[in-house]
Amino acid sequence: MANLSRSAKSGSDWTLNDLDSYHISLNQLDPLTFFGVQELPEASVDQELLNNDDATTLQNDEHAQLLTYLDLAMIPDIGETAVDDFAVKLFNILGYTRRHRVARTRVDLPLFICGETRHAKTDVCIVDRSQNDILLLVQEEKRLMKLEPFRAQAQLVAETVAAFNENNAQRQPAELPPLDEKVMPGIVMVGTSPTFFKIPVTETLSTHIRYGTYPSEETHVTFCYPPIPRPSHRRSEGMKPLDNRGGILKCYEAFKAVVGIA
Repeated sequence: MANLSRSAKSGSDWTLNDLDSYHISLNQLDPLTFFGVQELPEASVDQELLNNDDATTLQNDEHAQLLTYLDLAMIPDIGETAVDDFAVKLFNILGYTRRHRVARTRVDLPLFICGETRHAKTDVCIVDRSQNDILLLVQEEKRLMKLEPFRAQAQLVAETVAAFNENNAQRQPAELPPLDEKVMPGIVMVGTSPTFFKIPVTETLSTHIRYGTYPSEETHVTFCYPPIPRPSHRRSEGMKPLDNRGGILKCYEAFKAVVGIA
C-alpha cells in the first residue's frame, strides 16, 4: 500500500483508494460494541414521532416539518439539499443543537494534502460556537440510485481530517495547546438512512496527508449500521417505516455520548 499513488485532491474526490494510500481501514462493529453500551437508550423524542408516519396526522408543527423533510429526502434525484434540510431539522429536534451548538451546511474547510491546499466541503456539521469546535460531520452518499462504488465514507474521512486541523487552528487564538489526537464523529446519510462513524484523527496522520507520505501505523475507523428489521432495504426505506425509525433514533441518542453532548 505504501506504493499507492498519492496526489493533492479535494475531499470530494477521495475514494477508498485514498484511504488505502494513507493506511486507513474501515471496520464494521455491531451497534452495542460501537456505542459501548449493553442496550441502546430510548430516544428522547415525543411518542408522536414514533407512532405516526404521516405529517398530516401530527399535532406538533416541528414534528410535521420533520416528516415533510423526511419525505422530500427519500425522493431520488431531488437534490442533496433535501437530505441536508432533513438532517438539520432532526438534529434540532433531538437536542444536538442548543444555544451555542448550531448546525451549519456547506462549510468549506482547507485540506492540506501532498504539499498543497485543497478543500473539503461538509454537507452538514455541528459547531460549538463557544469554542469554534466542529463536533460532528455529515456526508451524504449522492449515489442512492446508481451503481458506482460508494465514496461517501472516504469523503467523510477527508472532512474529519480537515475539521481536526481547523479545530486546532481555532485553539491558537485562545492560547490552548493543539490536540495530538481526537476521535471525530461522523455520519454518512443515504437518503434518511444513517451510518455512524468514529474516526480517530492524529497529528501524525494529518502530517502524512499534508506531505503525501505513507503512515506506518494503521488508522482504524469504526462504523455501525442501526438495527432495523429489514437490513437489505436499509437504503430504500430509511426512517420512513415506524419499525425502522425507533431503532435509528435510539442510535442517534447513543451517538450523543460519542459527539460529547450527552
